[in-house]
Amino acid sequence: MYDGSDLVQHFADEVLAENPTHRTFFSAALSVMSEESRSELLAYINYCTDRGLSLSYLANCYSTILIDIHVEQIYFHRHGKYRHKSFKDVADHVYYDAEYMKKYMYGLALTYFLWPNHVGMQQFFVATFPKGRRGAYLEIGPGHGYYFRRAAAMGSFGRMVGVDISPASVELSRDIMRYYPLETGAEVEIRQTDFLQFSNHDDAFSCIVMGEVLEHVEDPGLFLRKIAELSGPQTHIYVTTCLNAPAIDHIFLFGKLAEVEELANESGLVIEDRFVAPYSGKSIEESEAQRLPINVAYVMRKR
Repeated sequence: MYDGSDLVQHFADEVLAENPTHRTFFSAALSVMSEESRSELLAYINYCTDRGLSLSYLANCYSTILIDIHVEQIYFHRHGKYRHKSFKDVADHVYYDAEYMKKYMYGLALTYFLWPNHVGMQQFFVATFPKGRRGAYLEIGPGHGYYFRRAAAMGSFGRMVGVDISPASVELSRDIMRYYPLETGAEVEIRQTDFLQFSNHDDAFSCIVMGEVLEHVEDPGLFLRKIAELSGPQTHIYVTTCLNAPAIDHIFLFGKLAEVEELANESGLVIEDRFVAPYSGKSIEESEAQRLPINVAYVMRKR
């Protein structure tokens, strides 16, 4: 058992033992980490270790993300496109491979506290979230459950629904909601299904969140139009995606922010606010021109 005050450092030591080339980046991330982020990271690591996961396993999950992205970046810069084009190309060895998907989700969750682009997006999520919002909440692709848990803590929803295609993601999201003691009377349901087949027979959702999904689907416009259908005039809509950001399961390539924003407009949505994280040390324009990764988060409403 580790001393809680040193748990983050023990995790860092495990990561660097497995991936020494990550030392400069990791040390910088820890040095600028806010107390709130460090507390959140510590809470997440505690959750994982309470589930019987070792720090070496978590370090391996994190390193898996790094290695997979590096491999796909090499392919992207050689060929100018993502490796895969369809859901069926990646489904069996990503979404329906329980062991890999768990590693992927644990590793991805850890990046939310360590990578500046992901830290910025989660801060934007918290800052723009309609605190105390009532009604019903919908999340498409809750994955590791981070946004779902934060939304439960900040909102006053009567009903919270999560929809995910991956059985492993559904299991993780359900588990993290059971673990954290949240004072919410919401009826919580996280189901495995295709979002495009999802139907809602109640009133429009008061809040809809879709983090890091558009780049994983063949036709992102279908997903945005479906969100518009499930929304009312006052629905708070939060959507994130990435551009020029190869990963093992990214199949739809956005090259410029204008492509995302025009698609949202064509889908019946209006952008009210956005957070953009261009490649480190580059402007948005430079990142687009050089086809470097950009992360973006939007607050939208139905037109």
